[in-house]
Amino acid sequence: MWYYLFKYIFMGPALRLMGRPRIEGLENIPKDGAALIASNHMAVVDSFYLPLMVPRRIFFLAKSEYFTEKGLKGRFKKWFFSTSGQIPIDRSGASAAADALLAGKKVLEDGRLLCLYPEGTRSPDGRLYKGKTGLARIALETGTPVIPIAMVGTDRINPPGTVLPRPTRIVVRVGEPLDFSRYEGMAGNRFIERAVTDEIMYALMRLGGQQYVDVYAASLKNAGGGAKAAAPTAPAAKPGDAA
Repeated sequence: MWYYLFKYIFMGPALRLMGRPRIEGLENIPKDGAALIASNHMAVVDSFYLPLMVPRRIFFLAKSEYFTEKGLKGRFKKWFFSTSGQIPIDRSGASAAADALLAGKKVLEDGRLLCLYPEGTRSPDGRLYKGKTGLARIALETGTPVIPIAMVGTDRINPPGTVLPRPTRIVVRVGEPLDFSRYEGMAGNRFIERAVTDEIMYALMRLGGQQYVDVYAASLKNAGGGAKAAAPTAPAAKPGDAA
């Protein structure tokens, strides 16, 4: 109940006013049954505008720190993220990847929509970065179709490091589902999982029009990067073509 109150009463009107959002390709999202959404990730508000524009409830995997903070503020954050469809995952332990895999599979087994950000973190500069293979593993193990979705404009309404939103125009572009049934039984093969991931990233690149960078966004952040000259780019080639 709280999910829909937030969506239509508490936050929805303000989000619509600030972002004037529209969605393209909504027919590509099934009205029922499990589906795995792969989205680019440019700002915190991605996780608000995507559920706002899709009628069905969407679940996300979120870091457990959002749910473990102490005090009144911590209890509020836990309640807020729980009611907004976030599922806590401990990303610090050795079993983090396995825990995320299990949590994601459980959502899909229940016939729900699960959204993952294959880049693993927000883009530091608006470009599209190399995808991690966890999403591909879930897709291959469950046989679930992958729906690519490109968020456009969220980096302008909520740039990294800003607090107050900046009114702009948000577009949610939904691509046709990607079918990987040709790889049935090949989950765990790192070459297959990389090929699936690259196909997903290529679809996102075409949908959103972002420039592609063949490095992990987290690696660039950890190295203190950020300048566009610091990372190789492939604006037109399919991700992984040079590998």
